[in-house]
Amino acid sequence: MLAIVCPGQGSQTPGFLAPWLELDGVRDRLTSLGQAAGIDLVVHGTESDADTIKDTAVAQPLIVAAGLVTGSALFPSRDELVATGAVLAGHSVGELTAAALAGVVTDEQALSLVATRGRAMAEASAVTPTGMAAVLGGDPDEVLATLETHGLTPANINGAGQVVAAGTLEQIEALRSTPPAKARVIPLQVAGAFHTHHMAPAVEALAGAAADVTPSTPTVRLLSNADGAAVADGPDTVDRLVRQVSNPVRWDRCMETMLSLGVTGLLELAPAGTLVGLAKRAMPGVETLAVKTPDDLEAARALVEAHRS
Repeated sequence: MLAIVCPGQGSQTPGFLAPWLELDGVRDRLTSLGQAAGIDLVVHGTESDADTIKDTAVAQPLIVAAGLVTGSALFPSRDELVATGAVLAGHSVGELTAAALAGVVTDEQALSLVATRGRAMAEASAVTPTGMAAVLGGDPDEVLATLETHGLTPANINGAGQVVAAGTLEQIEALRSTPPAKARVIPLQVAGAFHTHHMAPAVEALAGAAADVTPSTPTVRLLSNADGAAVADGPDTVDRLVRQVSNPVRWDRCMETMLSLGVTGLLELAPAGTLVGLAKRAMPGVETLAVKTPDDLEAARALVEAHRS
């Protein structure tokens, strides 16, 4: 069985979409998706510097558009994707990419929603100086207990010995000063404490935008970050996407579900690499591939054929 996964914020790098513009139709597609998001995705994906694309309001639409463009390069029609029998999942904002690939929302609706999500999360981040830090290693229970001691939220429980803590900058600094035993704390270059109560205003904004969307039933098995469970209802999927903005990402449970379903191959769409890295540690025996440039498409098609169900 094949899993197709879509990365979240922080996976983007300057110029990462430039090679994709060599494919027929990609420039026009990015232009169209950029109009839905209200930003120039072509410029941001090819010319903008690291600081520009780190901006939440830019990064989130850019990542979703990248996943949709690379997904379309592999599967020109949704029927071709459905025929693989794959399971879909996205990490954080990547859930919107996965929802669009599954047909819950259109590509244009996904870009409109993610534009609202990115702007609202950026605005929420500006209210209080907050941040995030990856905690690598250590005893899982001790790590969570230490975060609680410092008043931090385990915003991303990613499995493979990785938890992302989120909270105020003072709380993050306290964690760095007194980390859990045998664990490393690495501050992340993000604008705020995503997937925590600090994002409550963004939930309200996204809920307002989502009220104008009539979602469809997923055409592909789709997993939720909330608990790793498959979601089979369109409105429930969108409701989960909205609530997830201020709730922890349980990528560990998504990977556990993939294994329980019998996943044997995992393909990560651009900007790829992060989720493949987690899968290599937490899903032993599963063949993985990160689709970073069009040069990876041939190998990706071979992996799809080898693991379709």
